[in-house]
Amino acid sequence: MSSQNQPNLRIPGPVPLPDDVLELAGSQMINHRGPEYADMLDRMTKNLKTVFMTKNDAYFITSSGTGAMETAIVNTISPGDKVLSIIIGVFGERFAEIAEAYGGDVTTLNFDLGQAADLDKVRETLKGMNDVKAVIFTHNESSTGVSNPLEELCQVIHEESDALILVDAVSSAGGVPIAVDAWGIDVVATASQKSWISPPGISMVTFSDKAWKAHATSTSPKYYLDVQQYEDYLKIGQPPFTPCLPAMFTLEVALQSMVDEGIENVFARHHEIAQHTRDGAKALGLDLLPDPQYASNTVTAIRLPEGLDGKAFLSEVNKNYNVVLGGGQKSLVGKIFRVGHMGWVETDHIDEALKAAEETLKAMTS
Repeated sequence: MSSQNQPNLRIPGPVPLPDDVLELAGSQMINHRGPEYADMLDRMTKNLKTVFMTKNDAYFITSSGTGAMETAIVNTISPGDKVLSIIIGVFGERFAEIAEAYGGDVTTLNFDLGQAADLDKVRETLKGMNDVKAVIFTHNESSTGVSNPLEELCQVIHEESDALILVDAVSSAGGVPIAVDAWGIDVVATASQKSWISPPGISMVTFSDKAWKAHATSTSPKYYLDVQQYEDYLKIGQPPFTPCLPAMFTLEVALQSMVDEGIENVFARHHEIAQHTRDGAKALGLDLLPDPQYASNTVTAIRLPEGLDGKAFLSEVNKNYNVVLGGGQKSLVGKIFRVGHMGWVETDHIDEALKAAEETLKAMTS
């Protein structure tokens, strides 16, 4: 990548895009109220449901991933509703803040950075709560490189409550299995600029029958993010509002290619490159932030040596090797670096990034 003066972009999204996808994103605009768009939207909706292993409704919204998270909240929660927010990092905190902004009565269950949610503590917390309307959490916490055990979490929630399950899967969906129907997930929120090999601009949500029942009684204010608008317009093959067409063009191809490759193969590929990254970090004598059991298959968080200037490290890697690594967020600033490996990524991209990290660490600690 860097040989063509393009930086090796190894942040956990937006992901780098191959030339054919860049060319596609530069395609001429089309009429989003015409038959060409209707055909495209129909194919994309079917393929998105295939990737999510669901018969639930699915929609494309022009927004960032945070817009999809807000969509999950405003369509199902009313002011005063009890919400349990399971937090393992920055994006779990954001989900809780969205619920609070719309008047949810939010109880937070926090876990140490680098840890996944403890199932027993989730069970215990739910047992002590009455009338929980929704449980919200981030599946893959890209700020810490941790993946929550999604299937097991959903199982515990179903056993202990009748709550809706709203999942921020912005940095996991498309790279990590999410069996929406089998695991009983009511809303999944994700976005185009991660594992989907597309530019930012489109978020995607799935919406269950149970979520629709909640929508019918929800009193949260909503307009642009009201799923009823997306459902009504989907019936006539249109978006309710002007879509981000470049991202839709690339997403159509990405979804079709995932279905053609076989989603199991897509997930296996993400696991293999993640393991290659983890092994590479270990070979450099570096530790992962998370317990390897819960290490993410889309982003790896690696501890920096004690006392090293983490900001200077990132700057030197970029300046000297044309590699862009992710840094830590909030309390982890300067303490870790993150390597994104979702979407279009090859082993030499990772090897180049880790080599740059190795050489920079040697220079800074010698």
